[in-house]
Amino acid sequence: MLTRKQHQLLLYVHDYLKDNGVSPSFDEMKDALDLRSKSGIHRLITALEERGFIRRLPHRARALEVVKLPDSATPEGRRDMAETQSGFQPRVISNRNFPAATPPPSKQPMGDMVTLPLYGQIAAGTPIEALRDNSNFVDIPAHILGRGEHYALEVSGDSMINAGILDGDTVVIERCESAENGAIVVALVEGEEVTLKRLRRKGASIALEAENPAYETRIYRDDQVKIQGRLAALFRQY
Repeated sequence: MLTRKQHQLLLYVHDYLKDNGVSPSFDEMKDALDLRSKSGIHRLITALEERGFIRRLPHRARALEVVKLPDSATPEGRRDMAETQSGFQPRVISNRNFPAATPPPSKQPMGDMVTLPLYGQIAAGTPIEALRDNSNFVDIPAHILGRGEHYALEVSGDSMINAGILDGDTVVIERCESAENGAIVVALVEGEEVTLKRLRRKGASIALEAENPAYETRIYRDDQVKIQGRLAALFRQY
């Protein structure tokens, strides 16, 4: 799933290429998406490229190629998006609106097991939305959980492979709003994207580090990142 801004940029580039035969400039993309700086466009392009939606053509200026479009880019999907655009609310894990699990309740004992809500998928690559899903649950050994609230997420992507976190793994997250330097955290970025990364703080800046040299470290202002939880455990099915 693409975030709202990623989706908007992808469709804008696609339509611009179709009409003009060349991709738009960074300034045109910035103005079209009503962003304050071109750095935001760079992050969106990198996100779309890493997820396989666009490709940068080497040795050519303003050279972007749209590789694929999401299902919502069909005529029907565009109509649905236009109808809901003004009231768009990204489905993310939020400190203010943490989704309540439906029965069986979170952390209900089952012998030596605990049932946790499996809220959805989190990116361990380019940040994507964490999808809320109040109907899925996962059983976790009770002895690995400390005090506090916990939830589980499925990992999507390979940017944390050097930390032993692989695509398709299930991570158990302790809900919190702060974490120590070097911790692997769930981070809410700019109010709409959620990612699993290693946290580094320096002054008023926050770095979200990947554990894969193929991915760049992302630097944000302190007010652009909110901690949603800390990695507590990991499970893998073979």
